[in-house]
Amino acid sequence: MLSIVAFGLFVSGVTVWPVIWELKTFVRLVWGDGVPTNDLHGFIVRAIAGIESVKANQPFLLYAHDWLAFAHIMLAVLFAGAIRDPVRNVWIVQCGLIMCASVPVLTGVCIPLRGIPMFWFWIDFVFAPAAALPLWIALRDIRQLERQAKITTG
Repeated sequence: MLSIVAFGLFVSGVTVWPVIWELKTFVRLVWGDGVPTNDLHGFIVRAIAGIESVKANQPFLLYAHDWLAFAHIMLAVLFAGAIRDPVRNVWIVQCGLIMCASVPVLTGVCIPLRGIPMFWFWIDFVFAPAAALPLWIALRDIRQLERQAKITTG
């Protein structure tokens, strides 16, 4: 379960850098090259234009993307510690669950502040339960390992 979360974090990190290509490919695969057909399509096209504008005119602002990628990759490394010794590093799993619980708060506050359409809340929100479920299963299994260790050494 922890490997699933670590892998997801790693992939989330490395996919930050080719974001323009990824978004353009997604739009082309889902909607083709036509005029935006719905709010999601329009928003993604607008996001691509915004990122391209920043890249062309203020590329230093994309440094925030670099740090976003770095944070995701380093969190994946952190979860590797929990994979290696889950009982001793149970705090990492607990921290991951706290982060999952915090996602709706961050999205609920920042999406309106940044002028992002509210439907995007649900797109970002889905990552919280997607990570929380394997983390909860891992925490349950770690607690069982702890109980077994106490019985064995007891």
